[in-house]
Amino acid sequence: MANLAEGRTDLVNDPNGLSMPHLIAAVITAVIGGGVFTMAGDMAAAGANTGAVLIGWLVCGIGVFCLMMCFYALNKFKPKLTGGIYSYARAGFGEYMGFNSAYGYWISALLATVSYTTLLFASLSFFFPVFGEGNNLVSVIGASIIVWVCWTLVTRGVKEAASINIITTIAKLVPLLVAVVAIIFSMNFDPAIFMDNFWGEPDGPVLWDQVVATVGVSIWIFLGIEGAVAISGRAKYSKDVGRATVIAFFGILAIYLLVSILSMGVMSRAELAALPNPSMAGVLEAVVGPWGAALVNLGVALSLLGAMLGYTIIASECPHEAAEQGVFPKIFAKKNKNGAPIVTCTITCLIVQAFLVVILFSEQTYQFFYGVSVSMILIPYFFSSLYLFVCALKKDGFEGQSAKTVWLYRIIGGVGFFYSLFLIYAGGLTGLMITTILFAPGIVLYAYGQKERGQAVLPKLADKILASAIVIFFIVSIALIATGQISVI
Repeated sequence: MANLAEGRTDLVNDPNGLSMPHLIAAVITAVIGGGVFTMAGDMAAAGANTGAVLIGWLVCGIGVFCLMMCFYALNKFKPKLTGGIYSYARAGFGEYMGFNSAYGYWISALLATVSYTTLLFASLSFFFPVFGEGNNLVSVIGASIIVWVCWTLVTRGVKEAASINIITTIAKLVPLLVAVVAIIFSMNFDPAIFMDNFWGEPDGPVLWDQVVATVGVSIWIFLGIEGAVAISGRAKYSKDVGRATVIAFFGILAIYLLVSILSMGVMSRAELAALPNPSMAGVLEAVVGPWGAALVNLGVALSLLGAMLGYTIIASECPHEAAEQGVFPKIFAKKNKNGAPIVTCTITCLIVQAFLVVILFSEQTYQFFYGVSVSMILIPYFFSSLYLFVCALKKDGFEGQSAKTVWLYRIIGGVGFFYSLFLIYAGGLTGLMITTILFAPGIVLYAYGQKERGQAVLPKLADKILASAIVIFFIVSIALIATGQISVI
C-alpha cells in the first residue's frame, strides 16, 4: 500500500481543530452503536446460518474495506474537498448529484438516530420495565429529552461535544470487551453448535438469500465508517482524517468478528433468532447468568448515548458544510457564537423529534429505521466510490504516483462501486421505494437553494433524468402504500 503521507502536505485546517484521538473516537462512536449488540440475532432471524454468516463477513469485510479506502484515498489525493462524502459527488458529477449525496447522508444520520432511540429504551427496559419495547409514550419522552441534550452539547461547540465522544467511546468498549472475554474464558463456546447447522436446514432459505441478508445487516453495523471524513473540515490536520478512518476500521472489524463468531458457538441459529433485542444480552446470559444480560444492556445504553451524540454532530456538519460550499440553502451555513452549526443542528433535532412522534403511531421499530437509514446512505457511498474510480482512471490527483498505486486505487474504487450496487440490490424493491419517498422533498430544497443563488435548476440532462425518476418512483411508491402493497407503519 502506498505510504500514508505520499502525495500530501501537512495541511493545518485549524490549530484548535479536532486531533487524531477525537477523529478516531468520532468514527468508533458513530459506527459502534446498537448494531454490534443485535447483529447475531438479526442475522439469525434473517435465516443466515454459520456458513452464510462467514461468507457474508468475507464479502462485507472486502466491500467495506474498499469503501473505507475510497474515503481514505479521496481525502489523501483530493485534500481540498473538505466537505467529505458530499463534496466528492459534487466534484465528480455536478451540483445536483452533490446535493443528493449530502441530503441522503443527512437523512441517513437522522434515521440512524431514531432507530437508536428505540433500541436504547428497549435495553433500559431490562432495568425499568416501564419502557416496554422502546417505542411507547414514556420511551418517546425520554428519547426527546436525550435528543435535546445532544442539541445543547453540539451547539456549545463541536470540539467540546467531540471530547465527550472520547469518554462515551471508552465507556461502550469496556463492557463489550468484558463480554467477549467472558465468553472465551467461561469455555462455553461449543464447536459442535458452531458446526451443527453450518449450511442450514434443508427447507431453509437458499445460501444466496442468507448471504444477502447477512450483508444487509453487516453494512448497517459499519454505518459511519466515513465519520471522520464527514467532519474533515473540523480536523486539526487533514492527514489525520484518513489515518483515523483506517485505524478505526480495523479495530471495529476485529470486535465484530469476535462477537459474531463467539455467539454462533453459544446458541443455535433458531435460539439466536428467537432472542429479543439486544440479542447479545441473551447470549451472555446463557453463558454467565443474569448479570451478563445486565452488563450488555448497560453497554447498549452507554453505546447508544454516545452514538446519538456522534450522529448529531455528523448530521449537523454535513448540511452545514454543503451550505458553506453553495449546495444547500444559505441559512444552513449559519453558526452561533460558539462556531457551532446552529441552524442545521436545530433542524436535525426537530426532524428527529417528528419521527419520534411518528413512532407512537407506528408498529415499526429498530430494524425498520436502520434499514431505511442504510438505503439512504448508499447514494453517497455509490457516488464517492465511483468518483475515486474515475479519478484513478483519469489520474486526476494521482500525478506523480506510480502505476502500481494508480492501479491499486482503480481496483479499490471499482470494488467499492460494485459493492454499493450490490447493497442497493440487497435492500430490495421496498427499500428503493421508501428511499425515493424520502429523496423527493429534497428536490424542493435543492431548487430553493439554486434560486436563492441565482443559478439554474437542473441544468444538465442527467440531472433532469434523475429528478424525473425520483418523482415517478415517489408517485408509484405512494400509490403502492395507499393500496397496501408496501407497508411503512
